[in-house]
Amino acid sequence: MDVLDRKILAELQKNGRLTITELADRVQLSISRCQRRLRELEREEVIRGYHAVIDAAAVGLGFEVLGFVSLRQEDPDTLVAFDEAVAAIPHVVQAQRLFGDPDYLLRVVTADLTSYQRLYDEKLVRLPGVRHIASTIVMKQVVEPRPLPTQQ
Repeated sequence: MDVLDRKILAELQKNGRLTITELADRVQLSISRCQRRLRELEREEVIRGYHAVIDAAAVGLGFEVLGFVSLRQEDPDTLVAFDEAVAAIPHVVQAQRLFGDPDYLLRVVTADLTSYQRLYDEKLVRLPGVRHIASTIVMKQVVEPRPLPTQQ
């Protein structure tokens, strides 16, 4: 990955809807060279997809909770079952396995506290291997999800 690839990535993180012509102009490449580099970044899965950033509150999902999950056991079968089950819950918008305790960090969005309580009771505590979930309500987004730094 060189400086031009990093410029392409930086521009696409700012605006994934750029046309190839606009992108080539911004990174100062010919359209054909820019397109080849872009296709290679996609082929190598450096670029894993394109999406819109949605305001959660605008679509009725303005209540956000961080759930710290501790498992009863951490054998491979339990971990795989937990990973698959948590991935199937649409309101879990991010899940990370951690070293140490807790075992997982979940980012969950719902409409309100009542909706979260229902999701917690009906699905989250029933996930495979769950011993305990500590929930923390997000008060405010201080740093919104942002593009990855493209310079080293």
